[in-house]
Amino acid sequence: MIKIAICDDEEYYRNRIGRLLDSYMQTHDLDGVMDIFSSGKEFLKKRENIVRYDVVFMDINMDEMDGMETAMKMREYHSDTCLVFVTAFIDYALEGYKAEAVRYIMKDSLETALPECMDTVLKRLNMRSIIFTFIEGRRKLYTDNILYVESSRHKSIFTYLAEETVQYQMYEKLDVIERRLEGYGFLRIHKSYLMNMKHIRKISNYAVVLDSGEEFPVPRLKFRAVKEAFTAYKGEM
Repeated sequence: MIKIAICDDEEYYRNRIGRLLDSYMQTHDLDGVMDIFSSGKEFLKKRENIVRYDVVFMDINMDEMDGMETAMKMREYHSDTCLVFVTAFIDYALEGYKAEAVRYIMKDSLETALPECMDTVLKRLNMRSIIFTFIEGRRKLYTDNILYVESSRHKSIFTYLAEETVQYQMYEKLDVIERRLEGYGFLRIHKSYLMNMKHIRKISNYAVVLDSGEEFPVPRLKFRAVKEAFTAYKGEM
């Protein structure tokens, strides 16, 4: 299931991009969901939008809050979302790469540029997804959407952001899960908790606070190391 967002203040182009994406998904036999936003402010209204999408098609030249400003706010949270800038003005091309855009495509060449762009996006998505075998069955999870993994009663429980927050369980030690997720921005804050640093809002008062507002304890003896690891992660963004 590929999660796509289109953010453009012109209805004509929102619909056009949507139709082209529908055609691409059908041609490649892909399942996906698509959300439409008419402004950068609308896109940023829900905090989870910053990391919930696999790919965002963002118009640069929008009123009130342009696409570049919207994209940079998204990148503040170290989002791995594949960002595609769509615009009618070639002058913005160099600016687009400051936000680590996968592609920069012109509105007058969408029919030819969008399919090639999606080919590139799919290759990137496969690089940051991992297949796990859960009690519920085999699932391919995008690492960016794993909120945290908790060890409880001989099971590792994944809390995952899909259309809504869901949980998957497996009989596996958290140490093994931690090794599989090494290099994807996860931090062991407690013997029972492995957190995705992309979703950590702050660490203070011996607790980790997520974007969702959930809090998780950090042992006093481990707090300094956890704090330093998170600070180093933020510094690399």
